[in-house]
Amino acid sequence: MFLVTGATGSLGRRVVHLLREREESVRAFVRLNARYGDLADRGADIFVGDLENERDIARSLRGIRYVISTHGAGRDATALMYRANIELIEQSKAQDVEHFTFVSVLGADRGYEDAPTFKAKRVVESYLQGSGVNYTILRPSGFANNLLPLAERFRDTGFYLLIGDPENRSSIISTDDLARITADSARNEAARQQVLAVGGPEIIQRGDIPKIFSRIYQREPFVVNIPLPLFDGARGLLGAFNPDAERDLGTLRTLLANEFFCTSEQVAQVEAIYGLKLESLEQFLRRYSG
Repeated sequence: MFLVTGATGSLGRRVVHLLREREESVRAFVRLNARYGDLADRGADIFVGDLENERDIARSLRGIRYVISTHGAGRDATALMYRANIELIEQSKAQDVEHFTFVSVLGADRGYEDAPTFKAKRVVESYLQGSGVNYTILRPSGFANNLLPLAERFRDTGFYLLIGDPENRSSIISTDDLARITADSARNEAARQQVLAVGGPEIIQRGDIPKIFSRIYQREPFVVNIPLPLFDGARGLLGAFNPDAERDLGTLRTLLANEFFCTSEQVAQVEAIYGLKLESLEQFLRRYSG
């Protein structure tokens, strides 16, 4: 049986659906107030619990062979991203789990000091690698589904807000491709004890995104580009009243200020290990734009 944490998130939900389509036994770790009806309808075993509760984690792992950690950090990277994953790893070792797949982030190893989520994920990576548990660590670039609300707004208005340098490069991964890679890692010997950068098959500049929207919806883009120093000023002003909010924006600022793309060699490695052809961002968006 698989345990999937973050099962109601954009990636975790896709992973549960895919595993159930393959008639795999899946336990979905969900919060009490989450929407998980579709997971139950597909035959997933629903475990309602709190990832900050060690007893809940221990109970959720009973009878589990494969763990897939996809949950995000929420507002507290230390609690959910760090402590919950460390306890999951410790309990996985105690209960002889066969494989642990951890979804990290591209750039986790770069030492971004202003990004709590990046720092927490890197510590979890290191802990998992030294735990003695079989693992696969995936470092995806941006998720393609995160652009769907922006695409819908563009479809209706032609408007696109771009913060920071439009020439910054990325290789945004199809969330469906990432779900397949995540689900396949547990039994893929070539993925075992690997740390894999996972991105789309092409490197695009951030300024290319509204151009892709324009091709899909056949309308001229109206792009508003906010310079990063203006974002920094607004963040600093917010911090004068709410220091926690300023800290929480550190991860977003890191994402806006830096490049996150995979090399052609990294793309080829992932395609060879998992036996798939990664789809481009435009292919993904066209499928969902219908």
